Amino acid sequence: MSASSKPSSQDAHLEAAFGAPVAQLYTAVAAGTSTPAVHRALELRSFLALAEEQVARVRDRVHRYTAPDTDMGSLSAAELRFDSEWMEAALSARTQYTAALQRLLRAMPPAATAHEGPSKLDQPRLRTRPTPSLPPVTASPAAHGARGH
Repeated sequence: MSASSKPSSQDAHLEAAFGAPVAQLYTAVAAGTSTPAVHRALELRSFLALAEEQVARVRDRVHRYTAPDTDMGSLSAAELRFDSEWMEAALSARTQYTAALQRLLRAMPPAATAHEGPSKLDQPRLRTRPTPSLPPVTASPAAHGARGH
């Protein structure tokens, strides 16, 4: 399954910002009829969808591994530490992609004033304003706290 067909926690925000379903936005990008803002937003959304899938996979694995009916002799502190580190990385990526996508959407003009034609996807967005520069992506101090990295 490609990232474009995976759900993300920000889909409703994207649909509200661009006035079209996410699938239609991806179609416009593939056809080359989207704006740079739509293209960038969907690129971030794809990364976010993959990060959220990783969070769910690790969560589900830990739930299975620690289920009440699981043999306690099969528990491994090393495996749980590995999953904890993997979860930390996946949650950090999710947080950073969500923040970047929200910054991009906040920088855009309101949907009601940005469109004046029959097709919302065909209207230029952010072309008269410079693309906002995003700060460098860094891990939060909490992500490094206990391990001292």
